[in-house]
Amino acid sequence: MTQLTYKDALTSANQMLAADAAMRFIGYGLKKGRALGTLKNIDEAKIIESPVAENLMVGMAIGLALKGYKPLVFIERMDFILNALDAIVNHLDKARRLSQGEFSPGAIIRCVIGNRDKPLYTGITHIQDFSEALHHLVSFPVRQLHNPADIESAYAQAKADIDQGRSTILVEYKDLI
Repeated sequence: MTQLTYKDALTSANQMLAADAAMRFIGYGLKKGRALGTLKNIDEAKIIESPVAENLMVGMAIGLALKGYKPLVFIERMDFILNALDAIVNHLDKARRLSQGEFSPGAIIRCVIGNRDKPLYTGITHIQDFSEALHHLVSFPVRQLHNPADIESAYAQAKADIDQGRSTILVEYKDLI
C-alpha cells in the first residue's frame, strides 16, 4: 500500500469534509489557489471567498454555524491567526457557555505554518507557530499535523466535533506540502 504524501492526505481529508452538504470553506485566495491545491476538487458553491480579514472570516464561520452550516476557515499563515483571536477566544470558544448551552457554533480552523526550507522562504513573520499559546487560550483541541498519517484521523475527529457543535484548530506545515 502506497503512503499518501502530506498534500494528498490534506486533499483527501478535505474531500471527506466536503461530502457533507452543510460544509463550507471560507478564506482568501480559495477560488484561485484552492488552499495550496488541497481544495482542487471541492465544488465552488461550497467555497466562500473573503477579503484578507481573519477576524471577519471567523465571525462569518460563527454566523454560518449558528445557521446550521459546518464552516472550515482556511488561514494560510498561522501568523495571521492573531488577527482573529477576538473572534476565536471570546466568541467561538465561549458561545456555548455565554448562552448557557443555547448556541454551540462549531468551526474548523485550518491554519498553515509557512515554509522555512522550501524555495521562496516567506520570512520570519510568516513561519511562527502559536500552537502552544492557542492550547492555553481555547478549550477546544489544537491538533498539530506533523506527518501524513496524522491527517486523516485529525480531520475525522474535527468532523465528529463539528457535527456536535465543537470547534478544532488544525495546524499544518507548508514545508511538508
